[in-house]
Amino acid sequence: MFTALIIDDEAPAREELGTLLSAFPDIDVVGECANAIEGISAIHRLRPDVVFLDIQMPRVSGLEMVGMIEASALPHIVFVTAYDEHALRAFEEHAADYLLKPIDPERLAKTLDWLRAGARQTGAASLVQEQSLRQIPCSGHNRIFLVGLDEVEYIYTDVSGVQVVGLNKQGMTELSLKILQERTPLIRCHRQYLVNVDQIGEIRLLENGAAEIMTHSGKRVPVSRRHLRHLKDNLGMP
Repeated sequence: MFTALIIDDEAPAREELGTLLSAFPDIDVVGECANAIEGISAIHRLRPDVVFLDIQMPRVSGLEMVGMIEASALPHIVFVTAYDEHALRAFEEHAADYLLKPIDPERLAKTLDWLRAGARQTGAASLVQEQSLRQIPCSGHNRIFLVGLDEVEYIYTDVSGVQVVGLNKQGMTELSLKILQERTPLIRCHRQYLVNVDQIGEIRLLENGAAEIMTHSGKRVPVSRRHLRHLKDNLGMP
């Protein structure tokens, strides 16, 4: 039995694919999402075996979404798209499977055979490694929103999760500090903190060998002794 998640911003497309998948008794559709932000949360919560992912979605595309997932947590990805076959040669080179809209039931059956045969994750994993993030999906106060990297002051973890502090808004993200450090220019300054160097106003050195960042807006960000040298090197400081 394979568990499947459908992510597509068009409700009719989700319904059509769900109907087609219902014809296969070994496929259990455990959820549907209308955008990438909901999709990331659902992947972490539901842990599906396979995700049928629309490439063309507003604000965060399917490709960008794949880059927001750690390779170790990545389910099998089947891209669903209206692109023509010529435009999809790049996906073939990565060995990632795809379905063209409108979906052909026979082509879908071949995709499911590919999954049953033990499809390799190398294709989707290589796509993940190539992605750099331009914005961070967040949630807060009963809404979901995106924070551009240039708006971020710092990011930290606490008991409730990973918190993104921006110039004008703050929220929680499903992305890990590891992903954010690997795929953005943000710099680790503490075990629990990443900072945007463009938002650093000054660094105050403390007596215990640690330090404290003051952002341009006046926020304080801790710097541990372990990460102080790396931070100075990135700022070109002696």
